[in-house]
Amino acid sequence: MILIGWGGLVYLVQNVLPTPGPRWMFFVLLYIAAVGTSLPFIRFLNIRFTNPNVPETVILREGLWVGLFVTTCAWLQIPRVLNWSIALLLALAVVVIEGFLRLREVYDEPE
Repeated sequence: MILIGWGGLVYLVQNVLPTPGPRWMFFVLLYIAAVGTSLPFIRFLNIRFTNPNVPETVILREGLWVGLFVTTCAWLQIPRVLNWSIALLLALAVVVIEGFLRLREVYDEPE
């Protein structure tokens, strides 16, 4: 995912004009690159600071949240709307949603 995402982004930025089609491809490749880059770090942080037996689906979901955050911030930067407070509120929303999902998984486990 890292190679496809970042390699595609490098090619796209250097060789393609920013018409609507390549602009959407930029966001798709940025999403793939952000998810692929964040997965090893998320896995390390989950093993180091939380349960070492965390399911792979949780790690993937958290990586997808990171990709969504990065892509949304890039999308908000196009009309120059993104600032620190909006990025912080967006990150806080992602963290709260993931926290609720993790809490639900804890209480839904069979005993």
